[in-house]
Amino acid sequence: MTEIRLASLQGGAIAFASDAIDAFRQTLRGDVCLPNEPGYEEARTIWNAMIDRHPGAVVRCKGAADIMRAVRFARDHGLLLAVRGGGHNIAGNAVCEGGLLIDLSLMRSVRIDPLNRTARVEPGATLGEFDKEAQAFGLATPLGINSTTGVAGLTLGGGFGWLSRKLGLAADNLISADVVTADGGLVRASEAEDANLLWALRGGGANFGAVSSFEFRLHPVGPMVLAGLIIHPFARANELLAGYRDVAAKASDELTIWVVLRQAPPLPFLPAEMHGKEIVAFAVCYTGGEDEGNRALEPLRALGEPVADVIGMQPFASWQSAFDPLLTPGAYNYWKSHNFAELGDGLLDTLVSHTKSLPTGECEIFIGQLGGATSRVAVDATAFPHRDARFVMNVHTRWRDPGDEQRSITWARKLFA
Repeated sequence: MTEIRLASLQGGAIAFASDAIDAFRQTLRGDVCLPNEPGYEEARTIWNAMIDRHPGAVVRCKGAADIMRAVRFARDHGLLLAVRGGGHNIAGNAVCEGGLLIDLSLMRSVRIDPLNRTARVEPGATLGEFDKEAQAFGLATPLGINSTTGVAGLTLGGGFGWLSRKLGLAADNLISADVVTADGGLVRASEAEDANLLWALRGGGANFGAVSSFEFRLHPVGPMVLAGLIIHPFARANELLAGYRDVAAKASDELTIWVVLRQAPPLPFLPAEMHGKEIVAFAVCYTGGEDEGNRALEPLRALGEPVADVIGMQPFASWQSAFDPLLTPGAYNYWKSHNFAELGDGLLDTLVSHTKSLPTGECEIFIGQLGGATSRVAVDATAFPHRDARFVMNVHTRWRDPGDEQRSITWARKLFA
C-alpha cells in the first residue's frame, strides 16, 4: 500500500495510507490531487514564478462543505495548511511546501443582483470575471488593475484601483462574507452577524478563515469611461513628476492618475525609436462624462510634450485589463511597496535616478493615486490602516532569466536602503 507523507505544523511529516486519502476524497464534491496526478501542477502553480512549492496533497474544493472538510482534516492531523484563491500571489502564502493545499480556484461563480446592486462572488473568481458579469448591468465595485488577480486576496488586503477615489476600497464595499473558521465551522460575517469578523476581513489579510463567498455593494459605472495613457520621454522626468504632484492634489474624486516609470514596451502607438527607452507614463481613468473628463485632464495634458496621448472613451472592462500584457503569469516577480501622504522632491529625485538603472526591460515603478473616498473612512472603521495615504508606490522587479534574480532584487531593495 502506498504511503503519502504530509508536512505537519511541528515541522515533521505525517504518514497516511493511500486508502485513508481515498476515504477523505470520497467525502468531497471536489477532489484530492497528489503529486503527478492530473490537476496537481495547475493547482500548485501561481502567478509568481519565484514561488515553486510542492504541497503534499491538494484539495480542489467545489463548495463551502469541501472547505470545511479540508480544514477539519488538516486540524485533526496537525497538518501544515495553505489556502489558494485566484493564485495571483506575490509572497507565496497561497502554497505550502509538503503540506495540505486548499485550492479554491474552481469556485468561480459570480452572481449579480441588479435590483439591489449587489454581487455574490466565490473565492476563485478573478477581477475580470467579476467585471464581466457586473458590467453586463452597467455596474461595478472598486477592484484592482490586473484582470487576472483573484477577488479574494485583493479584497482581504484592502484592494484599490481606478474606482477607489470615487467609491472606496474593495474592502469598503464588502457587505458580508461566508467564512470557514479554523475549527472547520461556517459563519456569516456581516454588520448584523459577527461584525468583528467583518471588520477584520475588510483589509486585515487572509488570517481569519477561508472565505467561501463574498457579498459586494455595486455602483453604476460605465459601461464606457474616459481612460488611457499619456506617455512622455524620460528627459524631463523630474519636471513631469512635480507637475503630476500638483495636478493630483487638485483632482476630483472622479479622476485617478497613476504614474508608471519603465522602459517603453513595443506599443503600436509609440515611435519605434522609443521602444526600450525609459518613459514617464500617466495612466488615467475618469468616471464622469466625457466632456467633464477632458476638461479635468487639461492640466495634465499641459505638462511637457508627450510622444503619445491615447486617452479616449472605452469600455470600463477593457481598461480594467489594459495592463494585463505587462503582468502575464510565468515571470519571476519581486516587489516592495510604500504609502505616502505626499510626494517630496527628494523622493521624486530618487525615483528618477533609480529608473535609469532598471535591471530588466520588465521592471517598473508604479505610483498609484489614492485619497478621495479611501481617506474619508475612519481609520478604526476597518482593519485597513492606511487611510491617510494619498499615493502608494510599488517598486516591481520582473525577470525571465533566473540569472537576473539577484541584481533585480538588489535593485528593488536599494531604493529603500
